[in-house]
Amino acid sequence: MRVITSLSVLLSLSCLLCVLLSSAQFPPDAAVSARLLDAHLQDWAFEALYSPRTGVSYDGQVPTNLTGIKISAMRLRSGSLRTRGVHSYKEFEIPIGVVEKPYVERLVLVYHNLGNWSDTFYPLPGYSYLAPVLGLLAYSGANLSASELPELDIRASDKAILINFSDVKPAPSGALAKCVYFDLLGSVQFDILLPGNVCSTVQQGHFSIVVESNAPSTAPSAGEVQGGGKSNKNKSMLRIVVPSVVGGILLLIILGLLVDGVRRHKERTRIQELECVADSSETLDKTSIGDIKVPLAFGTRTRPIIENDYLP
Repeated sequence: MRVITSLSVLLSLSCLLCVLLSSAQFPPDAAVSARLLDAHLQDWAFEALYSPRTGVSYDGQVPTNLTGIKISAMRLRSGSLRTRGVHSYKEFEIPIGVVEKPYVERLVLVYHNLGNWSDTFYPLPGYSYLAPVLGLLAYSGANLSASELPELDIRASDKAILINFSDVKPAPSGALAKCVYFDLLGSVQFDILLPGNVCSTVQQGHFSIVVESNAPSTAPSAGEVQGGGKSNKNKSMLRIVVPSVVGGILLLIILGLLVDGVRRHKERTRIQELECVADSSETLDKTSIGDIKVPLAFGTRTRPIIENDYLP
Protein backbone atom coordinates (compact mmCIF):
# COMPACT_ATOMS: atom_id res chain seq x y z
CA MET A 1 0.00 0.00 0.00
CA ARG A 2 2.81 2.37 0.89
CA VAL A 3 4.51 1.50 -2.38
CA ILE A 4 1.38 2.35 -4.37
CA THR A 5 1.04 5.63 -2.49
CA SER A 6 4.66 6.51 -3.15
CA LEU A 7 4.27 5.74 -6.86
CA SER A 8 1.15 7.88 -7.01
CA VAL A 9 2.99 10.77 -5.38
CA LEU A 10 5.95 10.43 -7.78
CA LEU A 11 3.59 10.26 -10.77
CA SER A 12 1.77 13.38 -9.62
CA LEU A 13 5.02 15.24 -9.13
CA SER A 14 6.22 14.14 -12.58
CA CYS A 15 3.01 15.37 -14.19
CA LEU A 16 3.23 18.66 -12.35
CA LEU A 17 6.85 19.10 -13.46
CA CYS A 18 5.91 18.38 -17.06
CA VAL A 19 3.12 20.95 -16.91
CA LEU A 20 5.45 23.54 -15.44
CA LEU A 21 8.09 22.90 -18.10
CA SER A 22 5.58 22.97 -20.93
CA SER A 23 4.16 26.27 -19.71
CA ALA A 24 7.56 27.93 -19.25
CA GLN A 25 7.36 31.55 -20.31
CA PHE A 26 9.87 33.64 -22.20
CA PRO A 27 11.45 36.24 -19.89
CA PRO A 28 9.42 39.46 -20.33
CA ASP A 29 12.48 41.69 -20.53
CA ALA A 30 13.94 39.65 -23.41
CA ALA A 31 11.37 40.99 -25.86
CA VAL A 32 13.52 44.08 -26.39
CA SER A 33 16.58 42.14 -27.55
CA ALA A 34 16.66 40.32 -30.86
CA ARG A 35 20.07 38.84 -30.05
CA LEU A 36 18.80 37.36 -26.79
CA LEU A 37 15.88 35.90 -28.73
CA ASP A 38 18.38 34.26 -31.11
CA ALA A 39 20.10 32.57 -28.17
CA HIS A 40 16.82 31.20 -26.81
CA LEU A 41 15.63 30.06 -30.25
CA GLN A 42 18.91 28.17 -30.65
CA ASP A 43 18.30 26.34 -27.37
CA TRP A 44 14.72 25.42 -28.28
CA ALA A 45 15.66 24.38 -31.82
CA PHE A 46 18.48 22.12 -30.57
CA GLU A 47 15.99 20.36 -28.27
CA ALA A 48 14.29 19.03 -31.41
CA LEU A 49 17.51 17.32 -32.55
CA TYR A 50 17.10 14.00 -30.75
CA SER A 51 19.11 11.41 -32.74
CA PRO A 52 18.79 13.56 -35.88
CA ARG A 53 19.38 12.42 -39.43
CA THR A 54 21.75 14.47 -41.53
CA GLY A 55 20.00 16.86 -43.91
CA VAL A 56 16.56 16.49 -42.32
CA SER A 57 14.83 19.50 -40.72
CA TYR A 58 13.20 19.14 -37.30
CA ASP A 59 10.65 21.67 -36.07
CA GLY A 60 11.06 22.97 -32.54
CA GLN A 61 8.62 24.38 -29.99
CA VAL A 62 8.58 27.86 -28.42
CA PRO A 63 6.89 28.97 -25.16
CA THR A 64 3.20 29.78 -25.26
CA ASN A 65 3.77 33.51 -24.86
CA LEU A 66 5.71 33.47 -28.14
CA THR A 67 3.01 31.72 -30.14
CA GLY A 68 3.39 32.62 -33.79
CA ILE A 69 7.15 32.09 -33.97
CA LYS A 70 8.30 29.00 -35.85
CA ILE A 71 11.74 27.42 -35.52
CA SER A 72 13.50 24.49 -37.10
CA ALA A 73 16.95 22.90 -37.05
CA MET A 74 18.91 20.92 -39.64
CA ARG A 75 22.20 19.14 -38.98
CA LEU A 76 24.68 18.95 -41.87
CA ARG A 77 28.22 17.91 -42.62
CA SER A 78 30.42 20.83 -43.52
CA GLY A 79 31.74 19.14 -46.65
CA SER A 80 28.25 18.22 -47.80
CA LEU A 81 27.05 21.81 -47.38
CA ARG A 82 29.98 23.07 -49.43
CA THR A 83 29.74 20.54 -52.27
CA ARG A 84 25.99 19.90 -52.43
CA GLY A 85 24.24 22.81 -50.77
CA VAL A 86 20.64 22.50 -49.60
CA HIS A 87 18.03 22.63 -52.34
CA SER A 88 15.17 23.56 -50.02
CA TYR A 89 15.24 24.38 -46.33
CA LYS A 90 11.90 26.03 -45.60
CA GLU A 91 12.02 29.28 -47.65
CA PHE A 92 15.80 29.14 -48.08
CA GLU A 93 17.66 27.77 -51.08
CA ILE A 94 21.34 27.28 -50.25
CA PRO A 95 23.65 26.87 -53.28
CA ILE A 96 26.89 24.98 -53.66
CA GLY A 97 29.98 26.74 -52.31
CA VAL A 98 28.76 27.89 -48.88
CA VAL A 99 31.59 27.74 -46.32
CA GLU A 100 31.71 28.44 -42.59
CA LYS A 101 34.28 30.07 -40.34
CA PRO A 102 35.67 28.74 -38.14
CA TYR A 103 35.63 25.31 -39.74
CA VAL A 104 33.62 22.59 -37.99
CA GLU A 105 32.98 19.02 -39.07
CA ARG A 106 29.25 19.26 -38.43
CA LEU A 107 27.04 22.30 -38.21
CA VAL A 108 23.39 23.05 -37.48
CA LEU A 109 21.33 25.54 -39.47
CA VAL A 110 18.62 27.10 -37.31
CA TYR A 111 15.61 28.58 -39.07
CA HIS A 112 13.42 31.39 -37.67
CA ASN A 113 10.01 32.60 -38.77
CA LEU A 114 9.03 35.44 -36.44
CA GLY A 115 5.51 35.75 -37.82
CA ASN A 116 3.50 38.41 -35.99
CA TRP A 117 6.52 39.16 -33.77
CA SER A 118 8.52 40.67 -36.64
CA ASP A 119 7.73 44.28 -35.72
CA THR A 120 8.44 43.60 -32.04
CA PHE A 121 11.96 42.24 -32.42
CA TYR A 122 12.91 44.06 -35.64
CA PRO A 123 11.15 47.46 -35.63
CA LEU A 124 11.78 49.45 -38.79
CA PRO A 125 10.48 53.05 -38.55
CA GLY A 126 9.09 54.41 -41.81
CA TYR A 127 8.48 50.95 -43.26
CA SER A 128 5.76 48.30 -43.11
CA TYR A 129 6.37 44.57 -43.35
CA LEU A 130 4.80 42.71 -46.25
CA ALA A 131 6.22 39.37 -45.10
CA PRO A 132 7.36 37.90 -41.78
CA VAL A 133 11.00 38.18 -40.79
CA LEU A 134 12.87 34.97 -41.64
CA GLY A 135 16.18 34.04 -40.11
CA LEU A 136 18.98 31.61 -40.91
CA LEU A 137 21.81 31.14 -38.40
CA ALA A 138 24.56 28.53 -38.25
CA TYR A 139 26.01 26.88 -35.13
CA SER A 140 28.48 24.14 -34.40
CA GLY A 141 26.84 20.70 -34.35
CA ALA A 142 29.45 18.97 -32.25
CA ASN A 143 27.38 19.11 -29.04
CA LEU A 144 23.61 19.14 -29.54
CA SER A 145 22.95 19.67 -25.83
CA ALA A 146 24.96 22.89 -25.70
CA SER A 147 23.21 26.19 -25.15
CA GLU A 148 24.03 29.83 -25.90
CA LEU A 149 26.43 28.84 -28.68
CA PRO A 150 28.11 31.53 -30.76
CA GLU A 151 27.08 31.72 -34.41
CA LEU A 152 29.37 30.53 -37.16
CA ASP A 153 30.09 32.87 -40.05
CA ILE A 154 28.71 31.28 -43.22
CA ARG A 155 29.09 32.87 -46.63
CA ALA A 156 28.18 31.95 -50.18
CA SER A 157 31.20 32.07 -52.48
CA ASP A 158 29.75 31.31 -55.92
CA LYS A 159 25.98 31.88 -56.05
CA ALA A 160 23.80 33.79 -53.61
CA ILE A 161 21.48 32.22 -51.06
CA LEU A 162 17.87 32.75 -52.16
CA ILE A 163 14.89 33.37 -49.87
CA ASN A 164 11.57 32.50 -51.51
CA PHE A 165 8.88 34.32 -49.51
CA SER A 166 5.51 32.59 -49.71
CA ASP A 167 3.39 34.59 -47.25
CA VAL A 168 3.56 38.08 -48.77
CA LYS A 169 0.98 40.84 -48.56
CA PRO A 170 0.32 42.83 -51.75
CA ALA A 171 2.13 46.17 -51.88
CA PRO A 172 -0.02 49.33 -52.00
CA SER A 173 -0.56 50.83 -55.44
CA GLY A 174 2.37 52.99 -56.42
CA ALA A 175 4.63 51.60 -53.68
CA LEU A 176 7.89 49.80 -54.36
CA ALA A 177 8.53 46.68 -52.30
CA LYS A 178 12.13 45.94 -51.40
CA CYS A 179 14.18 43.39 -49.49
CA VAL A 180 15.58 44.22 -46.07
CA TYR A 181 18.48 42.48 -44.36
CA PHE A 182 19.42 42.59 -40.66
CA ASP A 183 22.92 41.37 -39.81
CA LEU A 184 24.05 40.07 -36.44
CA LEU A 185 25.60 43.42 -35.53
CA GLY A 186 22.33 45.31 -35.84
CA SER A 187 22.88 47.09 -39.17
CA VAL A 188 20.12 47.25 -41.79
CA GLN A 189 20.55 47.00 -45.56
CA PHE A 190 18.03 47.25 -48.40
CA ASP A 191 18.13 45.49 -51.75
CA ILE A 192 15.97 45.02 -54.81
CA LEU A 193 13.18 42.44 -54.73
CA LEU A 194 13.62 39.78 -57.39
CA PRO A 195 10.64 38.46 -59.40
CA GLY A 196 8.53 35.97 -57.50
CA ASN A 197 9.05 37.67 -54.12
CA VAL A 198 12.63 36.44 -53.88
CA CYS A 199 15.48 38.05 -51.94
CA SER A 200 19.14 37.13 -52.17
CA THR A 201 22.04 37.20 -49.72
CA VAL A 202 25.57 35.89 -49.34
CA GLN A 203 25.55 35.57 -45.56
CA GLN A 204 23.35 34.63 -42.62
CA GLY A 205 20.98 36.93 -40.76
CA HIS A 206 17.31 37.92 -40.85
CA PHE A 207 15.38 38.92 -43.95
CA SER A 208 11.99 40.26 -44.98
CA ILE A 209 10.10 42.32 -47.57
CA VAL A 210 9.07 45.86 -46.68
CA VAL A 211 7.49 48.94 -48.22
CA GLU A 212 7.74 52.56 -47.19
CA SER A 213 4.89 53.58 -44.90
CA ASN A 214 4.44 57.00 -46.53
CA ALA A 215 4.16 55.56 -50.04
CA PRO A 216 1.00 56.55 -51.99
CA SER A 217 -1.84 54.12 -51.33
CA THR A 218 -3.89 54.83 -54.45
CA ALA A 219 -3.01 55.59 -58.03
CA PRO A 220 -4.41 58.77 -59.68
CA SER A 221 -7.47 58.34 -61.87
CA ALA A 222 -7.40 58.69 -65.63
CA GLY A 223 -9.08 62.11 -65.44
CA GLU A 224 -6.51 63.34 -62.97
CA VAL A 225 -3.70 62.04 -65.14
CA GLN A 226 -5.20 63.73 -68.22
CA GLY A 227 -5.81 66.99 -66.36
CA GLY A 228 -2.37 66.87 -64.92
CA GLY A 229 -0.94 66.31 -68.39
CA LYS A 230 -2.70 69.40 -69.75
CA SER A 231 -1.63 71.46 -66.78
CA ASN A 232 1.96 70.33 -67.16
CA LYS A 233 1.80 71.10 -70.87
CA ASN A 234 0.49 74.63 -70.19
CA LYS A 235 3.19 75.18 -67.60
CA SER A 236 5.80 74.02 -70.08
CA MET A 237 4.47 76.42 -72.71
CA LEU A 238 4.56 79.29 -70.23
CA ARG A 239 8.10 78.41 -69.27
CA ILE A 240 9.07 78.66 -72.95
CA VAL A 241 6.99 81.69 -74.03
CA VAL A 242 7.61 84.01 -71.06
CA PRO A 243 11.42 83.86 -71.18
CA SER A 244 11.30 84.28 -74.97
CA VAL A 245 9.14 87.44 -74.75
CA VAL A 246 11.24 88.93 -71.97
CA GLY A 247 14.42 88.14 -73.85
CA GLY A 248 13.06 89.71 -77.04
CA ILE A 249 12.10 92.91 -75.21
CA LEU A 250 15.52 93.14 -73.58
CA LEU A 251 17.17 92.58 -76.97
CA LEU A 252 15.12 95.39 -78.56
CA ILE A 253 16.01 97.76 -75.74
CA ILE A 254 19.70 96.95 -76.10
CA LEU A 255 19.56 97.43 -79.89
CA GLY A 256 17.75 100.77 -79.45
CA LEU A 257 20.36 102.01 -77.01
CA LEU A 258 23.12 100.86 -79.35
CA VAL A 259 21.63 102.68 -82.38
CA ASP A 260 21.08 105.84 -80.33
CA GLY A 261 24.66 105.70 -79.08
CA VAL A 262 26.02 105.33 -82.64
CA ARG A 263 23.90 108.26 -83.83
CA ARG A 264 25.05 110.47 -80.98
CA HIS A 265 28.65 109.52 -81.65
CA LYS A 266 28.34 110.45 -85.33
CA GLU A 267 26.80 113.84 -84.42
CA ARG A 268 29.59 114.62 -81.97
CA THR A 269 32.16 113.62 -84.56
CA ARG A 270 30.55 115.86 -87.21
CA ILE A 271 30.43 118.83 -84.83
CA GLN A 272 34.10 118.35 -83.92
CA GLU A 273 35.02 118.26 -87.60
CA LEU A 274 33.12 121.48 -88.27
CA GLU A 275 34.78 123.16 -85.30
CA CYS A 276 38.18 122.14 -86.58
CA VAL A 277 37.40 123.53 -90.02
CA ALA A 278 36.14 126.75 -88.49
CA ASP A 279 39.24 127.13 -86.36
CA SER A 280 41.55 126.64 -89.36
CA SER A 281 39.70 129.08 -91.68
CA GLU A 282 40.51 132.83 -92.09
CA THR A 283 38.21 135.13 -90.17
CA LEU A 284 36.27 137.55 -92.41
CA ASP A 285 34.80 140.84 -91.47
CA LYS A 286 31.08 141.29 -91.73
CA THR A 287 28.99 144.10 -93.14
CA SER A 288 25.30 144.79 -93.17
CA ILE A 289 23.29 144.81 -96.30
CA GLY A 290 19.82 145.73 -95.29
CA ASP A 291 18.87 143.44 -92.42
CA ILE A 292 21.37 140.78 -93.41
CA LYS A 293 24.97 140.51 -92.28
CA VAL A 294 27.32 139.07 -94.84
CA PRO A 295 31.08 138.45 -94.85
CA LEU A 296 33.17 141.28 -96.23
CA ALA A 297 36.54 140.74 -97.86
CA PHE A 298 38.83 143.65 -98.43
CA GLY A 299 41.32 143.94 -101.22
CA THR A 300 43.99 141.36 -101.56
CA ARG A 301 46.85 141.65 -99.19
CA THR A 302 49.56 141.35 -101.87
CA ARG A 303 49.16 143.61 -104.78
CA PRO A 304 50.39 142.37 -108.15
CA ILE A 305 53.82 143.67 -109.21
CA ILE A 306 54.78 144.06 -112.81
CA GLU A 307 57.97 142.18 -113.46
CA ASN A 308 59.28 144.78 -115.95
CA ASP A 309 58.48 148.31 -116.92
CA TYR A 310 57.87 147.53 -120.51
CA LEU A 311 54.93 149.41 -121.81
CA PRO A 312 53.68 148.99 -125.32
